[in-house]
Amino acid sequence: MTVKADIDFQKDLFEAANKMRGSVAPADYKHYVLPLIFLRYLSNKYEKRRKELEQIVKDPSSDWYTEDDEMRQIIITDPDQYKAENVFVVPEEASWSYIMKNAKQPNIKEILDNAMKRLEEENPELEGILPRIYQGSNLPPENVAGLIEIFSRDVFSANTDDSVDILGRTYEYFISSFAASEGNRGGEFFTPSSIVKLLVAMLEPKSGIVFDPACGSGGMFIQSEEYAPNKHALSFYGQENVVTTVRLGKMNVLLHGINAEIRLGDSLLNDQFPDLKADYVIANPPFNQKDWGADRLSKNDPRLIGPVTNSNANYMWMQHFLYHLNDTGTAGFVMANGAMTTNVKEEKEVRQKLVDEGYIDCIVQLPEKLFFTTGIPCCLFFLSKNRDGKNGYRARKNEILFIDARKMGTLVSRKQKALSKEEIDKIAAVYRAYKYEGAEGYEDVVGFCKVATIEEVRANDYKLTPGIYVGTEVSNEDDVPFEEKMAELTQRLLEQFEESNRLQEKIKKDLEELL
Repeated sequence: MTVKADIDFQKDLFEAANKMRGSVAPADYKHYVLPLIFLRYLSNKYEKRRKELEQIVKDPSSDWYTEDDEMRQIIITDPDQYKAENVFVVPEEASWSYIMKNAKQPNIKEILDNAMKRLEEENPELEGILPRIYQGSNLPPENVAGLIEIFSRDVFSANTDDSVDILGRTYEYFISSFAASEGNRGGEFFTPSSIVKLLVAMLEPKSGIVFDPACGSGGMFIQSEEYAPNKHALSFYGQENVVTTVRLGKMNVLLHGINAEIRLGDSLLNDQFPDLKADYVIANPPFNQKDWGADRLSKNDPRLIGPVTNSNANYMWMQHFLYHLNDTGTAGFVMANGAMTTNVKEEKEVRQKLVDEGYIDCIVQLPEKLFFTTGIPCCLFFLSKNRDGKNGYRARKNEILFIDARKMGTLVSRKQKALSKEEIDKIAAVYRAYKYEGAEGYEDVVGFCKVATIEEVRANDYKLTPGIYVGTEVSNEDDVPFEEKMAELTQRLLEQFEESNRLQEKIKKDLEELL
């Protein structure tokens, strides 16, 4: 099996998870399946390193060679010999061989919880990642044994060179499958791979700091690491406000050999990295968050370049991303289409500042049906602080690149589309040709891409919909889907109702004072 071969037992894997149906809510399947995959991964890495040490102490050419059996055992069991190779120490009662041997015992759920506990005791850096939830669950022991049996197959064993890669891709398969079946809850922590790949291909993270303040399962980090030519040139920082998702993300990145610092907390109200300045911010924040706590922000919050509204957090997320960029950094993120044209006073004011102050670098409008959880199309925003013509970049502070990719993507299921590698490469090539000094080949393509001046954007009331600029006929006056337009109008109406009620109360109070 090649390293990137398809997993040919995907259906069996998901059917194994479905065995839990009736005992566990579908939205919670992942919390029981994914830790088992992670446990298998840790055990494989430890077992492989142990075998290496056993060979080293018996090799006369090795610095660690010794004929003393007691000394050999000391070296083989020395935790530092594992940590030096980024391998976690796995005690016997947490090893996969022990778990597999006891899989059919009636107390297997207790054994798994104890394995998680022992791993944390031996490796303090794993604290809070490994859940002890099996014993307290309604899962029948035979269903747990069935899952263990699947992950005990030879293809997952430490004897297989590809096992680590296969475990990583199995983990990703489950995350995507659960997201597809969970509805909105799945979309909270998973971004479809073609969107992640497009963001990464456009941002080109090669070295420096990558920051994702809505990191979910860590997919942005994994794809960024795969893109970078030097696998140790990037450092990763993330924040996520759901404790179970933090666990999933930490396990996922460790499964892929990435040591990301992921912290728990609400990024907008409790920024865990207040001093962090990143080379790349890459994110898929929650769309159109209402009642997110705008009134709890300090008026002197250093992230703010304009006002905020509690009716929608989209533009607070943008200000958060911009603040965390260093002097030459770029942020690429997914956003609801409504953000391109919203007329809500506070949001429009921030959008105008982002345009006027030269931060908006590129807008890509995406096709519909890319997400598991919504058929409503989205867009990508790119904010950049390298638009002044330094460090190899072209001076483009008075320009914005618009790309209309709505006609791209092909159906991969009845409800979902995906962008092909060729489409991703085409969009990314246009962006590269636009932003680099001396790059050749960029030219406007009617109906696809257009470099517009800031003056043109101002003349269009600061609307950022690519269809306005690239030369295609706009389906309606602001090219916003009905669902988003209706949501925006409803939001504005509710705000007007609130203002009306406030004025009524004020008038009543004034009248009472006159009597």
